[in-house]
Amino acid sequence: MCVILVDKSFLVTLQLIVKFVKFDLIMRNRIIELLKSTERERIDKVIDYLELKSDYFTAPASTTFHGNYPGGLAEHSLNVYNVAMRVKAAMVEMKPELANSLSDESVAIVALLHDLCKTNVYKIEKKNRKVNGRWEEVDAYGVDYSKFPLGHGEKSVIMLLTLGFPLTRDEMMAIRWHMTAWELAFQSAEAKANLNAAKEQCPLLAVLQAADGLASALLEETR
Repeated sequence: MCVILVDKSFLVTLQLIVKFVKFDLIMRNRIIELLKSTERERIDKVIDYLELKSDYFTAPASTTFHGNYPGGLAEHSLNVYNVAMRVKAAMVEMKPELANSLSDESVAIVALLHDLCKTNVYKIEKKNRKVNGRWEEVDAYGVDYSKFPLGHGEKSVIMLLTLGFPLTRDEMMAIRWHMTAWELAFQSAEAKANLNAAKEQCPLLAVLQAADGLASALLEETR
């Protein structure tokens, strides 16, 4: 009989890899299930892009902040969806007339696709980082915006429209302006006026902004 001795640390690493892969598959399947459930025309084109033509399911959500690890973007998007559905339910309970402006379909679309602009922009590069009190050169995420430098929310909208995916007026406004808390200082007077107009007429924007901020701050870690 042949006995193979396996290092304990190797087993722990292997268990972590299996756990990550299982979580990744569950997350991927849930996102695709939610997108298909919208039954929106050409949603298949969007799913095809996510799965085959982008790094949506493997990219980080940022370089140094929330979700700065493989799969962070998909995790963040699903977190935003889960929070958005709860925010929507609370708002509709307090103000029932909002139900007409906050369909489950639209919440799913804007939550899961608001950061589409982050696909295919991250790259691994060498950076100096302090590890156990010593500076070491490590692999870290950087960004390359040169392929399609169109901004953030507006880029996500344009990418979806380029795929032939039909967005409602509210969905376009919500995705376009979801980053206002972080971009506001850099906006022109004209952009700020457009933002204020969007906020007044688009409850979906408020729900997405709230969910995005809550998910980033309270549900996601930085590694």
